[in-house]
Amino acid sequence: IITGDDEDEEIYSTEDCEFAAKKRKKDHFRNNADSQCFYREKWIYVHKESTKERHGYCTLGEAFNRLDFSSAIQDIRRFNYVVKLLQLIAKSQLTSLSGAAQKNYFNILDKIVQKVMEDQYNPRLIKDLLQDLSSTLCILIRGVGKSVLVGNINIWICRLETILLWQQQLKNLQMNKEVNNGLTLSDLPLHMLNNILYRFSDGWDVITLGQVTPTLYMLSEDRQLWKKLCQYHFAEKQFCRHLILSEKGHIDWKLMYFALQKYYPIKEQYGDTLHFCRHCSILFWKDTGHPCTASDPDTCLMPVSPQHFIDLFKF
Repeated sequence: IITGDDEDEEIYSTEDCEFAAKKRKKDHFRNNADSQCFYREKWIYVHKESTKERHGYCTLGEAFNRLDFSSAIQDIRRFNYVVKLLQLIAKSQLTSLSGAAQKNYFNILDKIVQKVMEDQYNPRLIKDLLQDLSSTLCILIRGVGKSVLVGNINIWICRLETILLWQQQLKNLQMNKEVNNGLTLSDLPLHMLNNILYRFSDGWDVITLGQVTPTLYMLSEDRQLWKKLCQYHFAEKQFCRHLILSEKGHIDWKLMYFALQKYYPIKEQYGDTLHFCRHCSILFWKDTGHPCTASDPDTCLMPVSPQHFIDLFKF
């Protein structure tokens, strides 16, 4: 409403702003309430067909709620598992997410970013996730005429802008330097430093640690270390097909490791994973348990990788 009275116009503008603010607050509360339902039991029955006893299908959105992924990311044992799961969804499942699943997905993603910003825990992992997510969204948004995404395209554009903002925040992330007058990593003897490096299963972690001091760099370039990594992640017939020799005629195991990564998936290690009970068809976190009716429940349990989790919800 436009009038010639500046005072009336100012009153209308103030009231309008207050109304808009209240509406945003109400919508925010509703969105959080819709996307965060809390359940006492942290398990879900996975069924792919209707029966007389059970009707309908379980969905990714339902699984996010029932398995409480929002709390799972606060557990350091489960953090990498949940991030890998969201990364796989970003690569292949975005077009199949329902409205509720979208809210849950981005709500969990927001909490992951905030945790990394506050705790500075594993920023490289979340950077890879956001890169895959932004790349996939850019491709899918161009196909708006084909209705490839569920929901209003403007919502997805806003989400893409949020992702780009997160990426910039992580890019500007400065690691805090702890002041400690006690022993540091550099004070450890060589054999202990070497033992630490041999505990890593990710080549990028080895390289990152090698950048800390000249001594660690020397240890991180050890041929035997990279040979062990290749042997752990890949079968002998695999790296025999892609031999890379150094100028001296020796096998360059470090280059071999990164070359083989392009051709074959590496073994995944997680502190804790979801488990599936073949007897009950229930998906759950192992330490929370589930109401199993089998005489020997332990024989029915099967660890579920992030890819296996995705496959369980493909219909």
